[in-house]
Amino acid sequence: MPTTILKMRRGERAAEPGSRVENAYAALKSAILDNIYPPGHFAAENDVAAQLGMSRTPVHEAAIRLQEEGLVEVLPRRGILVRAISPRDIREIYELTIALESMAAEVLAARSLSPAVKKTLARLEAETKTMEIALKKNDLDRWAAADDRFHGLLTGECGNRRLSRMASTIRDQTHRARLLTLRLRPRPVKSAPEHRAIIEAIRSGDPGAAAKSAGAHRRRASEVMIPLIEKFSAPNS
Repeated sequence: MPTTILKMRRGERAAEPGSRVENAYAALKSAILDNIYPPGHFAAENDVAAQLGMSRTPVHEAAIRLQEEGLVEVLPRRGILVRAISPRDIREIYELTIALESMAAEVLAARSLSPAVKKTLARLEAETKTMEIALKKNDLDRWAAADDRFHGLLTGECGNRRLSRMASTIRDQTHRARLLTLRLRPRPVKSAPEHRAIIEAIRSGDPGAAAKSAGAHRRRASEVMIPLIEKFSAPNS
């Protein structure tokens, strides 16, 4: 077990003191998504519980939730194994992502005159600007965080709660893949202009163009990401 102290991701709030399962879930998920616990990492539940200052039971319940989300495998009487990201996994995830984000952009464009959508567009614009600044400074971690927030806003603020929940779960997987390949792929110079194309299509109230721009953006990303995952994935993943 590494000496790294488990903690929640920046911007996430701890649950109420009595909700130890929620706190364990947040801390473990943070370690996985931020690649502190990389694919293939094994953690004993007792060791995790000791770090978090709680019993093993809430850690185990949190691990079961993460297993349902496809992030870990719970090994009976042993501990938690962080799942590798296989080429098949990432291909299926991107197929869903393309469909969901295209639909989210389409829905937002259909409601582009509403105050809520105008506010969302301003936030999308701000995250895109942050990406551009970060890339100029070669701060890829900050770039990736802003990119993740952009896509979270796109699906999270579209007004369709079921779509938002589905997109949130699979976005965790694309986030992991992004971190694993962040410094292996070409500089992501096309992302911000593609984000702006999505924003402008939504702002203009053109659902078809918004869906097309969002789908094309994620499709191009998959064409970069999948070959890298195929190249660096373990033979048995």
